[in-house]
Amino acid sequence: MQFLRDDPGFRKAWSKYFHELSVARWLTEPPQMQPVAVAARWELPAIESVGVLAEWLGLKIGELEWFADLKALGYKRPIPRLSHYHYRVLAKQSGNIRLIEAPKSRLKELQRQILSQILEKIPPHPAAHGFLKGRSIKTFVAPHVGQYVVLRLDLRDYFPTLAGARIQAFFRTLGYPEAVADLLGGICTNAVPRDAWKESDWNMDPTRLREARVLYSRSHLPQGAPTSPALANLCSYRADSRLAGLARAVGATFTRYADDLAFSGSDAFERRVERFSTHVAAILTEEGFGVNHRKTRIMRQGVRQHLAGLVANQHLNIIRHDYDRLKAMLTNCVRHLPRGQNHASHPQFRSHLEGRVAFVEMVNPARGQRLRV
Repeated sequence: MQFLRDDPGFRKAWSKYFHELSVARWLTEPPQMQPVAVAARWELPAIESVGVLAEWLGLKIGELEWFADLKALGYKRPIPRLSHYHYRVLAKQSGNIRLIEAPKSRLKELQRQILSQILEKIPPHPAAHGFLKGRSIKTFVAPHVGQYVVLRLDLRDYFPTLAGARIQAFFRTLGYPEAVADLLGGICTNAVPRDAWKESDWNMDPTRLREARVLYSRSHLPQGAPTSPALANLCSYRADSRLAGLARAVGATFTRYADDLAFSGSDAFERRVERFSTHVAAILTEEGFGVNHRKTRIMRQGVRQHLAGLVANQHLNIIRHDYDRLKAMLTNCVRHLPRGQNHASHPQFRSHLEGRVAFVEMVNPARGQRLRV
């Protein structure tokens, strides 16, 4: 109270309006966890102040603020040796640009702690199948096998679209006080400095490169951080709920694997699938996502119904062309030196091939075993 008594502006206002001023509420109690109703059932760590958060993460408060970087100093005054991320610019075959943001070891440890002790305790939506234990692209595609029609949509810039403010708001819904939620969100998000694009391929489309720089310069979920997949799924929960409800209303099935969305149903669904696709895009726009309309596909039984690299027409299977190429590569490795087949220069080529064979075995065990003969 002394600082108020000593403030000239306050004293002048008090002398003029003293009969109108009163104390509305004394803020004497420390901040407390105030989760939304459903979050109260989850066993989340109680972190009610910045000091407790720093202690929970094993940091000093100054270190905590540096890792969270709420003032975006890493973007405004980038110093490579002080940066929290390694960057790698990738160009997709479609011409789009993806930036891999790999956190350095200490920040990754903090993110893993948040993942294991907070995010993994929150149940995801049943329609989500990406980056979750016990779920995979196989469980993502399986509900759509043998359906009359399959609708596939793709979200544009899924991770960078999820802004830092949205992540902070999510932590507040878990009950964390505003200061704590902001710092947790800051640790899990990033704003990319201009210097990160110096190593980009100048053969990239300059317009798309410029758009990517603007998109990634805003605080967002970094693709490469261990917390990003879980946060993306959890922040998509409301969109998943709305889309699942829309699908049920027309007798369709809905699943999502990261930025890939799939709907399927009978001939009744086929008759309204075009209009249904428009409603899906509208919901996604309302939820803050963008649809890559060029990748939207309506696949009826007369064509190959493929999702996430798997065929779903009659039974779950590998795309024939991909299987034949892998089989030919293995055959050439036996007949010739394996080194001559490593066209993509994989550092662990044998492990790469074993992983591809294991993937085929997961989807179709019989075909996978034939590759090992």
